[in-house]
Amino acid sequence: MVKEASQREPRMPAILLRLHFHDCFVQGCDGSILIDNVKEAERNAFGHEGLGGFAEIQTAKTQLEVQCPGVVSCADIIALAARDAVVMAGGESYEVETGRRDGRVSDLSFASKMPDVDDSIEVLKEKFKTKGFTEKDLVILSGAHTIGTTACFFMSKRLYNFTGKSDADPSINPKFLPELRSKCPKNGDVNVRISLDNLSETKFDDQIMHNIKNGFAVIASDARLYDDNITRAVVDSYLEITEKLNPNSSSFGTDFGLAMVKLGRLEVKTGLLGEIRKVCNSFNKM
Repeated sequence: MVKEASQREPRMPAILLRLHFHDCFVQGCDGSILIDNVKEAERNAFGHEGLGGFAEIQTAKTQLEVQCPGVVSCADIIALAARDAVVMAGGESYEVETGRRDGRVSDLSFASKMPDVDDSIEVLKEKFKTKGFTEKDLVILSGAHTIGTTACFFMSKRLYNFTGKSDADPSINPKFLPELRSKCPKNGDVNVRISLDNLSETKFDDQIMHNIKNGFAVIASDARLYDDNITRAVVDSYLEITEKLNPNSSSFGTDFGLAMVKLGRLEVKTGLLGEIRKVCNSFNKM
């Protein structure tokens, strides 16, 4: 499914990877992000703006139900699809733990603590800490922005009103600012999409770390990783590996796989705490 979808839509690996993160960060990895037939569904929360991949997950579910009905949860499918998405984009493979059950609650109010593009580094660190993540995990999982795009909708404050004085984020490299403003002009179409990593949008690599250090990060939350001593040191550590200054350290690709396994363990439902949905966008009838 991931392969076919990625051939049809080059952005699909990034879309499926983001879907897994957004599912897990709210109520754990339980497939609640997929539900669309309740009044205040989680997926309609502002923090989930622009999410996709729902139809692709259901396509995989439909095929699995033919092969082994009632066995594989939608939550597991999301986790597996995210791994395959990383591989399709040229990243390293990693073993995905399975056995999650699908949650029985989907409520947009639970998504209020999603990381926001304009959060300060202190707020980002706190939001990740409450989920059991370290500063290193924050940097690594943000590194998912090595692939995919964002909408100009998320760029307005950073480019035109960073401190409320019609200014731009000073961390943007002066050579890069005109390019970003030309792609996302003031009062322009907020739905225009731009690459999160200008140099290798469809390739899963560590280029995003170079971008963050050099002022070429596209979204504000990525740039903020260089505002803090701890997260800055993590970013620099991957650049040292690339430059062979620290050849004994593990690579970004390897560490990303480990962080994704950790993400996939968030508040997992097992046994009677969940269900195996028949279709991914609707709870089973009790």
